[in-house]
Amino acid sequence: MTMKTSRLKLAALAVLISTGAALAAPGGAPGHSHGDDTAYGKPGDPKKPARIVSIVMAEKDGKMAFIPDRIEIRRGEQVKFALRNNGELDHELVLATLEENLKHAIEMQKNPDMEHDDPNAKRLAPKKTGEIVWQFTKAGEFDFSCLIPGHREAGMTGKIIVK
Repeated sequence: MTMKTSRLKLAALAVLISTGAALAAPGGAPGHSHGDDTAYGKPGDPKKPARIVSIVMAEKDGKMAFIPDRIEIRRGEQVKFALRNNGELDHELVLATLEENLKHAIEMQKNPDMEHDDPNAKRLAPKKTGEIVWQFTKAGEFDFSCLIPGHREAGMTGKIIVK
């Protein structure tokens, strides 16, 4: 075995180990993972009461949108986002800070088939439904976006204002 072959095998092993570590992330979620508490809150408890906020994902006239695209929430409130994709394309909703979503969008450009299995994100096929249960523990303005390449740029973004 040459030194170059040995280095390549070590590099491949490192990739396998890091992939395994990602698969063994908290909650068994592949890829990245979000801890319990973030700048925009924490995963909600589905067994506790929550205000239901319906959000529709749609495309029309070359634009993409969330309806509604602005939501006001009280600090400490738990919300169940009832999501429905009325469009003809896959869409997702990723809840985060604007800065985090813009950074994540760059990663999605590099890996457009990245699937999310995080409590703050849900990807839906056309005509499908899903939900995100979230508790907003801090006041501020937060973002929700579809980070599938081109979708945010086509208008698929919204704002959550926590008071």
